Amino acid sequence: MNIVLLSGGSGQRLWPLSNDIRSKQFIKIFHTQDGELESMVQRVYRQIKTVDKDATVTIATSKSQVSSIHNQLGENVGISIEPCRRDTFPAIALAAAYLKDVQGVDENESVVVCPVDPYVESDYFEAVQKLGDRAKTSEANLVLMGIEPTYPSEKYGYIIPESSDNVSKVSMFKEKPTQETAAQYIADGALWNGGVFAFRLGYVLQRAHELIDFTDYSDLYAKYGTLTKISFDYAVVEHEDLIEVMRFSGMWKDLGTWNTLTEAMDSNSVGEALFNETCENVHVVNELDVPIICMGLKDVVVSASPEGILVSDKEQSSYIKPLVNTLEQKIMFADKSWGSFRVLDMEDESVTIKVTLHAGHKMNYHSHDYRDEVWTVISGEGRTIVDGMEQKVKAGDVVTMAAGCRHTIIADTNLQVIEVQLGKEISVHDKHKYELES
Repeated sequence: MNIVLLSGGSGQRLWPLSNDIRSKQFIKIFHTQDGELESMVQRVYRQIKTVDKDATVTIATSKSQVSSIHNQLGENVGISIEPCRRDTFPAIALAAAYLKDVQGVDENESVVVCPVDPYVESDYFEAVQKLGDRAKTSEANLVLMGIEPTYPSEKYGYIIPESSDNVSKVSMFKEKPTQETAAQYIADGALWNGGVFAFRLGYVLQRAHELIDFTDYSDLYAKYGTLTKISFDYAVVEHEDLIEVMRFSGMWKDLGTWNTLTEAMDSNSVGEALFNETCENVHVVNELDVPIICMGLKDVVVSASPEGILVSDKEQSSYIKPLVNTLEQKIMFADKSWGSFRVLDMEDESVTIKVTLHAGHKMNYHSHDYRDEVWTVISGEGRTIVDGMEQKVKAGDVVTMAAGCRHTIIADTNLQVIEVQLGKEISVHDKHKYELES
């Protein structure tokens, strides 16, 4: 099974847990069987591998998400990196070229494209596997998954099948309707369009070559920034006559808002939270090292992270985006391929950051023009290299770097460091990277 997971943008509707680096699919809010927390992307990846341990999984995403993907899924997952955002058709065309030219997938193989963040059970990916099998043998060029609607939603597009069979030709597509119109669609047998579809790899590559002038993956990647922004629906689906839809009647939820997200949570709190007996339908997601106490609240979500604190009626939480757009904030935390960082304090001439490095990883070898730095190791063991001089470090050691000197730290075990930046001009742009001589 070849699956391409489309990993979207920042997800402002889940502020303050999502930011320009960490999208909603990387927020850890679900408990595994052993009690650990996992994110949406970890849950989906685990479910895919449970259904088909040999599945080829490729995530189509922007450069800003690569570190988070490696942090949560490891180094072996395939990633088709979009140099910039160009909507779903260019993203899928690039992923298709990646599968053929980098992964070596045959053009006759089927590929299934689906969102990275649905809240589903294993039967969904069993259906995805059947969708791929159907695409490989069907005369249709596209096979879509149609979700059996559970209510007349205004949030989704609708697929109108020609018959009520499990697999049917598609009669037409309908855009997001009013609730009244949606109810009529459902009465007529319409299905939700969940953005899941399958095709033979060669078909999409052929369509891509018809619409884009490129030779192979490398050429398409180089030209990506010049491509027209257009969705796969407008570029391909609307011009294709040979389309089928396969019904799916299992559990499926789009967790795009705090309201829908908390419906899927398996406990009322993630992180430290206390509720008195008068609270009803209250959920807390707390990433701060302070307790949150809720009293007398009803239908409320509370979320706290280094980015800020949200207290909202659940229904109103879906309207958060315009308010978030008024904020000007620096990134206060992020998961990276090498570990993570969290800003603890910011002053006019100093920034204090807690850095966690995974064993075997290191920072870039770099320097700054306008700031000094002080590292205090608080746990673990490793090595620092400052202007070419290597030194072992352990908990309690302090290392000082003046502006201009080249420096890095290497984690021999899991390593935690408090980094204090000092200077009149502290900026993320003040950084020069160098090759580290072995």
